[in-house]
Amino acid sequence: MLLPRNHGRGAWAYLASFGGGLVDGDSIHVEVDVGAGATGLLSTQSATKVYRSPRGCRQELHARVGEGGLLVLLPDPVACFTGARYTQETTVTLEPRASLVLLDAFTCGRAARGERWAFEHYLSRTHIQRAGAPLFLDAIRLTSEEGPLPARMGRFEALAMLAVFGPEVAPLREALLRPLEPLRRRAPVIETASPLGDDGALLRVAATSVEEAMSAVRARLKPLPQVLGDDPLARKW
Repeated sequence: MLLPRNHGRGAWAYLASFGGGLVDGDSIHVEVDVGAGATGLLSTQSATKVYRSPRGCRQELHARVGEGGLLVLLPDPVACFTGARYTQETTVTLEPRASLVLLDAFTCGRAARGERWAFEHYLSRTHIQRAGAPLFLDAIRLTSEEGPLPARMGRFEALAMLAVFGPEVAPLREALLRPLEPLRRRAPVIETASPLGDDGALLRVAATSVEEAMSAVRARLKPLPQVLGDDPLARKW
């Protein structure tokens, strides 16, 4: 499933394409290995929908990227419906000259049906390490037990985080760190970007709609076809 990278068209392989819906008690565990000098793309067929789940749902991803390898993780956003309880954990281990593109996004739920931030619990934890040393640790916890979520989230309906590391994704790092336009009052999209170490960058997006959030992410991913040799987003977002 993994191809040696030659920067020509088709120089990457889909590791998998998953997604769909999670119901009460579901637990998904995914293991990914990208060999030395190989490129892997992991995506979803659609948004991950989390239904009412009193016992909770869980999804874990553990990935390892070999020397000179590249892993691109581009799942669609998670959408938690009314009464959902969801936990996800992503752990990526990079060899010294391995590279990574990682997107994590979630939405308010079914806004068109009046279900804005109506879930019970959302917890996301992302841990990236290189050669045993931590590079990045990020955790988000949203729970109705700590106060009404609609009031706390205000006008925003989607949040996204995009992290890149490694020599193979230098064009993406430059795109993430380019100067931002001055922020307008009540802008539909708010973006913030910062460098991470010597070869990484982090972008955070808050938007008033899922479409606005994904459009902002896609704009920052314009160099991705240059990196992969093809465009995996041609029919997405």
